[in-house]
Amino acid sequence: MIDRKRLFDLACCALAAPVAAVLGLLVAVIVWVTSGPPVLYRGRRMGKDGGEFEILKFRTMTAGGTGPRVTAANDARVTVTGAWLRRTKLDELPQLINVLRGEMSVVGPRPEDPRYADQYQGRFAEVLSVRPGITGPAAVQFRHEEALLRAVEEADLDAHYVASVLPSKLELDLAYVRRHDLRTDLAILAATAKAVLLRPATGGE
Repeated sequence: MIDRKRLFDLACCALAAPVAAVLGLLVAVIVWVTSGPPVLYRGRRMGKDGGEFEILKFRTMTAGGTGPRVTAANDARVTVTGAWLRRTKLDELPQLINVLRGEMSVVGPRPEDPRYADQYQGRFAEVLSVRPGITGPAAVQFRHEEALLRAVEEADLDAHYVASVLPSKLELDLAYVRRHDLRTDLAILAATAKAVLLRPATGGE
């Protein structure tokens, strides 16, 4: 049986490849020059059917920094270049590699850190029945997440995210999983493009 969503992902990658390759190289050079190596951030995330994979992003924080897994708008770890990459979502470009590998889709629930997902195991089981996406309904709805977390004390960020933000994201992701089709994915891509181009965010996830 043909996996139509996989074909859609590969078609999107093929269309984006020429621009993404040039833009990605430019961003990589900017990150290297402004904040040094490594250029890429690699983090563990939950994938389809609960398997873990390594998500790729352009590095937006100081190398080797420690602190909460969640990022607020006033996080001192975010570099000047990183703040721009987060606003424009260009830090997500390397995830096209994750899509090509079959670890992610272009559209789907945003992949979560295993430490957060483990706290909602039962509800995440259904969300993880599909590949996580570069963008999705929760990514659009919570585009200003960092600004929303600005007032939360650093020591409370992780707990606040798990108790107050993650449940709302789960509801959006579950609704997507239960009804998604090509039309839904195209609508989410259009909403993402509109959010990035017309309503710049104060930060990324």
